[in-house]
Amino acid sequence: MPKLDYTNTKAYLRGDWVDFREANLSIASSSVLYGLSIYTVFNAIWDNKNKQLNIFRLEDHYRRLCNSAKIMDFDDFSKSCSFEEFNKIATQLLRKNSVQEDALVRITVFIDALIAGPRIHGLKNSISAYVYPMGEIYPRTGIDVCVSSWTRAADNMIPSRAKVNGQYVNASIMKNEALRNGYHEAIALDASGHVSEGTAANLFIVREGKLITPDTTTDILEGITRATIIKLADYLGIVNSQRTIDRTELYIADEAFMCGSSAHITPILSIDKRPVGNGKIGPVSLRLFEAYKKAQRGEIQDFKQWLTKV
Repeated sequence: MPKLDYTNTKAYLRGDWVDFREANLSIASSSVLYGLSIYTVFNAIWDNKNKQLNIFRLEDHYRRLCNSAKIMDFDDFSKSCSFEEFNKIATQLLRKNSVQEDALVRITVFIDALIAGPRIHGLKNSISAYVYPMGEIYPRTGIDVCVSSWTRAADNMIPSRAKVNGQYVNASIMKNEALRNGYHEAIALDASGHVSEGTAANLFIVREGKLITPDTTTDILEGITRATIIKLADYLGIVNSQRTIDRTELYIADEAFMCGSSAHITPILSIDKRPVGNGKIGPVSLRLFEAYKKAQRGEIQDFKQWLTKV
């Protein structure tokens, strides 16, 4: 089956269905000039056996988008777009494009104003949505990472709990530094020197069989895949905790991985050229990876409620 060509798909913009190539914003818009938009990206998983497309954790993505809107003081998104309407946009987008493969959907809420200056409150916001192939943002076999020399923007600078487009300037300079120095990815530290997350994914480490992830006070995005991993760890009986992680703990971890809607679960092979474990995905990570795949395909009864049929 040919891969989805997103450039020839239908997209959603301001309540209408338009050709992807025509779904454009003005160069004078607030979202272009100031990064004033919030978004979410979620998985649509194709069940080839049952010929069924399912969206993974759609309601959780909607809830986080509503929270991002509240934090950023956008007009009340949850009132202007109910979950039922959000669900309709997502499912119609996938149906109109006859998606029959694993894919990603990106839905954005943006300040829809021209030359308005760096204002937010009281300005109109609109919605866009498009679908694109799953692809790989990291090699699935594993990645080599570095600790960035740049500091993660603090929550009282650019809210990390809000998935804000403008926040990714901070991530981009970290990623650029990592790539230029021969790494796949960077790990950010917060202003206190504690481990935060990757540029576009949350981070977990394993020490002595125990799963550890930075807590939500270390300027991380409260990732939905991160929350899924914690739930799956509880389900599998894996001891896990959310706490501050020091940089030096990265170097003595038995396992480490990145996770996210685009990253899935990607093992970390080395950090600052120090090998992690035996140089491949570890046993705890592997158990979670297998459970994550099963949960996305509705193969774990306890988590079937996470799926929305298209």
